[in-house]
Amino acid sequence: MTSQPVFIQVGALADGFAPDSHILPPVDDLTGRTLQLEFADGSAETLTFDSAGVLRKASGQFECRVTSVRDGIYFVDYIGGGDGSRPAATSYVLDVKQGLCTVVVGTLPNESEARTDAFTRVERGLELTGVQVQFRHGRIMQQGAQAGAEAALHHPTRELIGMRNLYTYSATEQYEHVYLNDNFYAWQCLSGVEAGLADVDRCHYIAIAKDLYLFVWREKIIPTLGVVMIDLERKKTDGKIFGYQGNQFDTLSNFPVGALAQVLNVTRHLQ
Repeated sequence: MTSQPVFIQVGALADGFAPDSHILPPVDDLTGRTLQLEFADGSAETLTFDSAGVLRKASGQFECRVTSVRDGIYFVDYIGGGDGSRPAATSYVLDVKQGLCTVVVGTLPNESEARTDAFTRVERGLELTGVQVQFRHGRIMQQGAQAGAEAALHHPTRELIGMRNLYTYSATEQYEHVYLNDNFYAWQCLSGVEAGLADVDRCHYIAIAKDLYLFVWREKIIPTLGVVMIDLERKKTDGKIFGYQGNQFDTLSNFPVGALAQVLNVTRHLQ
């Protein structure tokens, strides 16, 4: 009889992913630059990259990770953001060539919310996951003009739906994803610290460029937020996973992930 696979905390997941991972190295292309962002909802932000790995905003200064999965398109990520009521992390996708941007702010449930069982959440009309996410899409202003005014904003897409993809994060960590519909995907761990585990979780797909997507998922069993760029042209991903370090809900884990990507097959259902 095989042993029952056990769900683990995000901190333990980070330890398993760390050795010899396929994450992208940080880049310093944005160092010394200030970017003015204007979003479709009317809000605006100024991002100043004072030095490598340091981002300054009106709300403060943050240690960040900056990577580039494709030339001219950057993924910027740090712990912080939100309204301060819940632990939060923020990710930006910055396409400096097209003048387009997307910001993702994810928040984790507190201990009481995380321990609320699925049946109770259904009774209360809540989502099964307590992890929340907010998206804003907009443009990068350059010298007072909208550099990408003619380009369509980043937007939700259905292009990944029906794909069954294999992601190899390291020599030991390998996962399979099946993108089921607009709201859910299925995953299973083929090898690694979560070997044998599988689930169906809430997700979001954002089109960034041709064959380049921002994929966000929110897990319901262990409070987990994943924010990953998927480049099907390069067959590469890079991003992060955010959650609690352990069972005490007092320490956060926000660790980089990156994988080699392979499309195994595609199923298209007739509408």
